[in-house]
Amino acid sequence: MEREKIDQFDVRILRELQKDASLSQRELADKVGLSQNACWRRLRALEDRGIIRGRTLRLDRAKLGLGLVVFVMVKTRHHSAAWLQTFRQHVSGIPEVVDFFRIGGDYDYMLRIVTTDMASFDSVYQRLIQKVELESVTSYFAMEAIEERRPLPI
Repeated sequence: MEREKIDQFDVRILRELQKDASLSQRELADKVGLSQNACWRRLRALEDRGIIRGRTLRLDRAKLGLGLVVFVMVKTRHHSAAWLQTFRQHVSGIPEVVDFFRIGGDYDYMLRIVTTDMASFDSVYQRLIQKVELESVTSYFAMEAIEERRPLPI
């Protein structure tokens, strides 16, 4: 994948928006040292180029009762395109799976699951294994989130 070329003003814009995506255009322009129009044009260009893919809120898991984070490692014997498409669709349909990666090493996939408690996780686990054949599923339970959802290091 080719890296997009961005200058220092674009980097400042991206850093500020990673901290607080709710900034008004005036506030953002002031923080990065540009006029409001220049900042708006750069913001539009970053969106048009797909560097900015959307703006979201960061929620407090604990206050929403979502205190259990589980990293699930999956190993499979199947590596066909058809199996992968089925697996991706199946996992993407489980809302508690908040991150989903194909990885190298001893496992083939890693999922980050966020849910309320062990009983809820067991329900997610049952849904995960019911439609797709998997060789092994190993779960690691997070005890503490030391750093979570940090900004990208640009």
